[in-house]
Amino acid sequence: MADPELEAIRARRLQELQMQYQGKGSGMSGPGQMNMQEQQRATQERQEREEELRNTILTQILSQEARARLSTIALAKPDRAKMLENILITNAQRGAIREKLSEEQLINFLEQVNEQTSKKKTVVTYDRRKTAIDDPDDDDDDNID
Repeated sequence: MADPELEAIRARRLQELQMQYQGKGSGMSGPGQMNMQEQQRATQERQEREEELRNTILTQILSQEARARLSTIALAKPDRAKMLENILITNAQRGAIREKLSEEQLINFLEQVNEQTSKKKTVVTYDRRKTAIDDPDDDDDDNID
């Protein structure tokens, strides 16, 4: 009863079991592990391509000094720098930026963005309530002899 189809199924199953046994060390088994690794690799490659594209666009629209200024901002406030990069890239894609921005132009742009995005300052005023102790008409000192 040496059916070639049955032998092929047995060989495939044996290979799957061996893959599962080898994959147990990492906590996952078989084809799922390979698929997950491929997905992670694909995601990482996509992120790297997007980052390269961002850097290319920023290099095209910012002078060297402006790029250095943006890098300094990224060190201090990464979320703010990312937002500024997104705004600059969007403006460049729409055609609003036609030439490289100098450092002075970038500073002016930063000031405009800060004015639009800054929250209103919260002003705290202390309103001291007057009590009987503070009443100028109340002179308790009169009864002391």
